[in-house]
Amino acid sequence: MKKKNIPAFVWLSHYKKAYINQDLLAGLIVAIMLIPQGMAYAMLAGLPPVYGLYAATIPLIVYALFGTSRHLSVGPVALISILTLSSVSTLAKPGTDEYFSLVLLLMLLVGIIQLSIGLLKLGFLIHFISHAVMSGFISASAVIIGFSQLNHLLGIKLESNHVFSIIREVINQLPEINIYTLIIGLGSTLILLIFKHFFPKVPGAIIVVILSMFVVYFGQLQTYAVTIVGEVPKGLPSLSLPVINQESVMQLIPFALMISFIGFMESIAMAKVLAAKVKDKINPNQELIGLGLANLVGSFFSAYPVTGSFSRSAVNYESGARTQLSSIFTASFILLTLLFFTSYFYYLPQAVLGAIIVVAVYGLIDIKEVKYLFSVKKVDGWIWVVTFVATITFGVQNGILIGIAFSLLVLIGRSIAPELAELGYVKAEDAYRDIARHPQAKTETELLIFRADTSLHFANMTFLEEKMNNRISENRQVKWVILDFSGVNFIDAVAIYSIEDMIEMYKIGKIEFLFVGVKGSVMETLNKAKWQEKYPKKLEYLTIKQAIKDIKNN
Repeated sequence: MKKKNIPAFVWLSHYKKAYINQDLLAGLIVAIMLIPQGMAYAMLAGLPPVYGLYAATIPLIVYALFGTSRHLSVGPVALISILTLSSVSTLAKPGTDEYFSLVLLLMLLVGIIQLSIGLLKLGFLIHFISHAVMSGFISASAVIIGFSQLNHLLGIKLESNHVFSIIREVINQLPEINIYTLIIGLGSTLILLIFKHFFPKVPGAIIVVILSMFVVYFGQLQTYAVTIVGEVPKGLPSLSLPVINQESVMQLIPFALMISFIGFMESIAMAKVLAAKVKDKINPNQELIGLGLANLVGSFFSAYPVTGSFSRSAVNYESGARTQLSSIFTASFILLTLLFFTSYFYYLPQAVLGAIIVVAVYGLIDIKEVKYLFSVKKVDGWIWVVTFVATITFGVQNGILIGIAFSLLVLIGRSIAPELAELGYVKAEDAYRDIARHPQAKTETELLIFRADTSLHFANMTFLEEKMNNRISENRQVKWVILDFSGVNFIDAVAIYSIEDMIEMYKIGKIEFLFVGVKGSVMETLNKAKWQEKYPKKLEYLTIKQAIKDIKNN
């Protein structure tokens, strides 16, 4: 790989000694935040907490070398963790060797997919998932994640992963709630919220972790059925080789595609926001390469799928990080923790990790966004609602697929039911406007003016013909029909045939058609259909006024 294709060579060549203190401090602060988060998210993914620390080491270093954002903090995140659990748990039981093996294979596939898309410069494919779908999906996933932590916060055993089933199970097990676990969970949540709202720069998670471990140790609360993390393996992440077989690959590919796209969308959104603050440029395809390599390499070091984190990236920026070296420092601090400090987490209650997850994800429930979508375009609001409800009801995999399918149906519906505006003259503006929006616009009995506000093709011509035929049949005095093509960027052969049929049909009733504002690309297509020969002097008008003047002169 050429040096110009490795961003690290660029920022290292311009690195200044003055940056190192800022990068070191930012790296330390993010590491303090990431240690408890990583352990919590690993638990969310159905893995032992130490796997979250593994995912916060090698992948961070790889992204720092190949990614283009100097502030994006890559590692385990809540949404990708729940997607990992919901994907792999359909094929193997969490905690088994088969489950761990499939998680590594999933990470490898995610890396290969993202790397391939980046190398082929196909990053634009991400935009086929609408913003409304992503917002609804993330909000619903946050709700699912929150409910999934009730077992850790209440000290009860829950079998289901679906929200409604979890609620039913909790109600049935109310008498079995562990009061000590409940107090730890609620207390930790409250403290984390206080820090988040009133002292956002203070690492509330690490403070809660330390306090809770002291409480459990001195109170020996594990003897009262308070579940603790227990022994956390010491040492660097071991070399792991994903077991690759055709059946497992085929089963995991759909999930890997979903995680690849969602992970990249999360990362690129945050990377662009932070880049804009410092007037940087983000290369989406290179970002895919960086994330792809982070996941691909990470799969050989006992990690699980990673992506950019909103919260940690914001902290990295606010802490003064100057380059990607801050992420390398973060990974280094995590490695030191794995080497020397894992034993300190023995008495960490799982309720605290559950509280960290709940506080981290509750802000992802974006009610303001759905209100905004409904106020701007109701159909986008309904896409959000359908995606949200489908995800809550049918799970994360099916939910996003239903949301994407619904949004595509809406798009197809808009395409096959084109806007056809009838125009009238507005004297105050000396212009022709849509009579539906401008009731004062005047029309003429012998003239109908239509404006097509879409490209014309085989799928929508039937609707357009029907609208025009209905309007023409309502006015038997019509002698001229002007079609304003200024909004038409494309026309296919089927649409041309349909318009020709209309022209010939209405010619019998002595109704003539004129065309206004035909764009160059459309005119080329019409010329290939020999319209200049079939309908001479009907396509030359630049404005409606020119066409009307010609009609009156004749």
